[in-house]
Amino acid sequence: MDRIAHISERTDLGERSDAAALQAVAPVAGLTLIDVGCGAGNNARDLAEAGATVLAVEPDPVQAAKNRDAAPAQGVTFVEARAERLPADSGSIDGVVFFRSLHHVPVEAMAAALAEAARVLKPDSGFLCLIEPGMTGTYFPLMRPYHDETRVREAAQGALDGPAAALFHERRSFRYLQHVRYANFDALVARALGQTFNAIERERVETDEVRALFEAGRADRGDYAFEAPMLLDLFRTPLKG
Repeated sequence: MDRIAHISERTDLGERSDAAALQAVAPVAGLTLIDVGCGAGNNARDLAEAGATVLAVEPDPVQAAKNRDAAPAQGVTFVEARAERLPADSGSIDGVVFFRSLHHVPVEAMAAALAEAARVLKPDSGFLCLIEPGMTGTYFPLMRPYHDETRVREAAQGALDGPAAALFHERRSFRYLQHVRYANFDALVARALGQTFNAIERERVETDEVRALFEAGRADRGDYAFEAPMLLDLFRTPLKG
């Protein structure tokens, strides 16, 4: 077997956090994991609390410095590195996880990043989990006017159907739901401008179009809620080169 066919059907996991979705399909207790593009490390900490040992890799130097300066988290080691050059020996890792980070890898480097993940995985039991935001629901249309990720999200899905599928024996696909909540519009603006890996200008967020989309998300409890469908693909057992 040298390639996995395209997967169109997804098993529904209901509403879950990212770390809980991974745990539902691949329990992590006792495993050594790499969290690629870890951001502030919240998922890495959750996985460590579930019993994993996590190497949390972040390419953005600003965020990586914040991670190094943060209070230590038992079971988590933070490093600055790129997805294409993971600081781990070949065949040494139980699982590599991309939590919403593959679409942040330059499109031309996605195949190399996936091959690098396969390199570090244990040959008989290793798994690669990729969680990507979908492009349905109400949150994506809210973001699109000021931060349109259509091209890179489509490229990430293409990389899963192409390079990733060519590297593994098995693929299983899932979906789950999250709700993104904001107390008010200012909270949305603060989040949009507070990400060091995205350079978003304030005037692109504070527009009549975005305000109208935001107001449509007013929830019964007084805040604002938006549906964010998530896509999870689990690849197991790397093919031998």
